Amino acid sequence: MVHLLLTVFVIIVVSVLYGYFHELNPGSITLRLSPTAGVDLSPASLVLISMAAGALLVTLLVGIREAKFFILNWRSLRLRRREEKVEALYREGTHTYLSKRIPEAIALFQKALALDPHHTDSLLWLGNIHRAENNFTEAIRLHRKARSIAEHNIEVLLALAKDLEGAKRFEEALQTLQDILKLDPANLTALTGKRDLYTRLEKWSDALEVQHRLLKANLSEPDQRTENSTLVGLTYEVGRQMLERGHSDKARHYFRGAMKRNKQFLPAYIGLGELLVREGKTKNAVGILEKVYAKTRNIIILHRLEELYLEMGEPGEILRVYQEAIRQDPLNPVLKFYLGKLYYRLEMVDEAFDLLSNLEGTQEHTTDFHKIMANLYLRKQQMDLAVEELKKALGYKKRVVVPYGCTHCQQESREWAGRCPQCGLWNTYVALPWVDGSSSPPPQNDGELEARSIPYHGLASPFETV
Repeated sequence: MVHLLLTVFVIIVVSVLYGYFHELNPGSITLRLSPTAGVDLSPASLVLISMAAGALLVTLLVGIREAKFFILNWRSLRLRRREEKVEALYREGTHTYLSKRIPEAIALFQKALALDPHHTDSLLWLGNIHRAENNFTEAIRLHRKARSIAEHNIEVLLALAKDLEGAKRFEEALQTLQDILKLDPANLTALTGKRDLYTRLEKWSDALEVQHRLLKANLSEPDQRTENSTLVGLTYEVGRQMLERGHSDKARHYFRGAMKRNKQFLPAYIGLGELLVREGKTKNAVGILEKVYAKTRNIIILHRLEELYLEMGEPGEILRVYQEAIRQDPLNPVLKFYLGKLYYRLEMVDEAFDLLSNLEGTQEHTTDFHKIMANLYLRKQQMDLAVEELKKALGYKKRVVVPYGCTHCQQESREWAGRCPQCGLWNTYVALPWVDGSSSPPPQNDGELEARSIPYHGLASPFETV
């Protein structure tokens, strides 16, 4: 009703004003529409028509603007609703995955991607799920698509590097990690991953270079200690590789570098001894190893000395070293066991029998011990006792003795190496004359890097097979 009255009022006012101005401005104006056609209008009519045309034009422009705003607002609302739905599916997918309902989680992420194929987080999670299931091809495809959308997303790049490493495409993985370091040179995850890949590929010099960069980062004190230990191991590996390639001076430099950083790092001393042997300086190698044994009391050094002295044709010297070691530590059954094996190896039957028989009943022995004792009884023509020892050896539930074991992962090996082939740690091998094989072997850890066991010549086994 109010709008109607207002409209009537406006019409009346316009009519009155039109009549008033029409009386004040008599006459007419010819408005030419073409060269031959025209329209006669009063001045008041022309003004009124002009005003009406202006009002119409303004109304049209406002209408267009409002229509555009409405369309844009509608599209924005639609996109917002879709984004909300995608985010809801993504959140539900993550919760479902964490609840170990993997197939359901995959379906939810796929629904999210059906609505928005460029949803980076869904691509990232779905790729991670496929990698966990060892479907590296699909994981790489999804993470590469995520990278094309968010080129500088470091989380996506790290995931892609893991995919490529899992697919054994190591060079591509290294390139991806390098791309991360271009964006963030101090990224510890990328540096660690690059170092581990170089280690896996046995590119020791490259791994050592990355390790130096890693140690320049702001690490916590425990991490600093761990990384320093790794630096020592990598320094040793570069030296060992140089030794294999015949670069003695460079090998010596790296071995001494490892010793300087860790005076208890046994592999570097053994490496330096091997270097001297290859240079024909066996006596110098023996002298260094005897000094190292005096400091470390490590039985592995005695194993290497045993081989060197026997190669030099000086069995009396290694016997002297063992006897001096036992004199300083007379209750050590490990030393007695290996000295007894050395006697046996040198055909010193009486000495071997006297020493090893005294161990009977004082230690839990291995199969090798019973084999040796059986052979000794046979040589002494004590057949009944030899048979008893053979029965023990044949019926023993423990594995045959192996000379070395890793203190970190309990991996056992007949060959000494500076780096454990199972856990990948350095300087962890110790001599194991009494091996408890009744327990099951430790489980394999899929997260550990594979490492080759690379023994030095003459240190594969400190005694002949019994």
